[in-house]
Amino acid sequence: MAKTKTAFFCQNCGTQYAKWVGQCTACKEWNTVVEEVIQKKEKSSWKTEVSPVKKTAKPLRINEISTEKEIRLNTFDLEFNRVLGGGLVPGALVLLGGEPGVGKSTLLLQIALKLPYKTLYVSGEESQKQIKMRADRIHPESENCLILTETKTQNIFQQIEATEPDIVVIDSIQTLHTDYIESAAGSISQIRECTAELIKFAKETNTPVILIGHITKDGSIAGPKILEHMVDTVLQFEGDRNYVYRILRALKNRFGSTSELGIYEMQGGGLRQVNNPSEILISKNDAGLSGTAIASTVEGLRPLMIEIQALVSTAVYGTPQRSTTGYNAKRLNMLLAVLEKRAGFKLGAKDVFLNITGGISVDDPALDLAVIAAILSSNSDIPIEKGICFAAEVGLAGEIRPVQRIDQRILEAEKLGFKTIYISKNNKISLKSTKIKVLMATKIEDVASALFG
Repeated sequence: MAKTKTAFFCQNCGTQYAKWVGQCTACKEWNTVVEEVIQKKEKSSWKTEVSPVKKTAKPLRINEISTEKEIRLNTFDLEFNRVLGGGLVPGALVLLGGEPGVGKSTLLLQIALKLPYKTLYVSGEESQKQIKMRADRIHPESENCLILTETKTQNIFQQIEATEPDIVVIDSIQTLHTDYIESAAGSISQIRECTAELIKFAKETNTPVILIGHITKDGSIAGPKILEHMVDTVLQFEGDRNYVYRILRALKNRFGSTSELGIYEMQGGGLRQVNNPSEILISKNDAGLSGTAIASTVEGLRPLMIEIQALVSTAVYGTPQRSTTGYNAKRLNMLLAVLEKRAGFKLGAKDVFLNITGGISVDDPALDLAVIAAILSSNSDIPIEKGICFAAEVGLAGEIRPVQRIDQRILEAEKLGFKTIYISKNNKISLKSTKIKVLMATKIEDVASALFG
């Protein structure tokens, strides 16, 4: 019998050590290094029978390589397709992470129930009855979705060989374990080995596999960092429990852009796709309220109109507070310094609170002008006229800088009924005729005097 081999792994980042250490030198966390068994049994990976002999790969000249567009499987979910880059690529491994209870399992079960392809949904966390109860609420009738509750990879592959599904969903990778590694499910070596087996299965059979992954307290995918390198696509499903909206982002995508965004609304019957998010991100309040401004932003290929709220008040305890929700706090401090130094607004002794409505986070520089407009509106207690929006970056000298894809931003604002949009004078517009009035500004003082006199 072979001697058992062990190694020490950091449970936070996956770094391997030859002996135990108190602090991980990679992630600087304390008491996260544990011993795990790494001796693998001498068996094949995912198949019991011997695979056919494959031809040895040969190098090709780059101009000889075929550039035909890969065939993608339509998931019949526009938001999911958009984030993936057009659909599921055969043989791809997709990792979906997110907070507990945000709706990861609901999203994938909802997609699996609507697919016309044979789909095997493997759950290591819920029983078949629990999944059936949720399925009845989401999509009562489906003949193509098979439910399997199993955590052992060898048994899962036996069922895969018997059913031959077109798509496999694993919920979740942290619950799986293989006989080839003698350690607990969810450990570094188990996650790495189970993922390696699924990758080999996906590539050899050209079957797309979607994994659900747990996340740590700092928001990163639980397990070794190499897990994110092994898979083809890493998706993040995020959203505040106090809001009904959920956002799907691509953190890594070998088959498409990582700047795309999918928005869902959580309902009793599952997740509803939000095709026009601008309407839900702007409140329908007709009363003129100070401290509110509308910004035109772009996420991936999708233009969005979002509402920014600011509250400026006198600091009670002497030390002014700077608080943001959905916006970069350092960016807010920079804009406040620009307002004080370049425009002469004394905000150093005042509390400033900033909020992006809808529970989403945006880091587009084009929000700068809208943020400044909202702050000045709250400071002077004068509401901004209805029908005005903003799309411009603000520099350290107080100048208004141009932003990219301004035509899309202007058209989105016009489509939603806005009458005026403020942009930079240096932006080049290719639109010939628009109903919306485009005002070009050079400095923030010009915008402030135009809005508030």
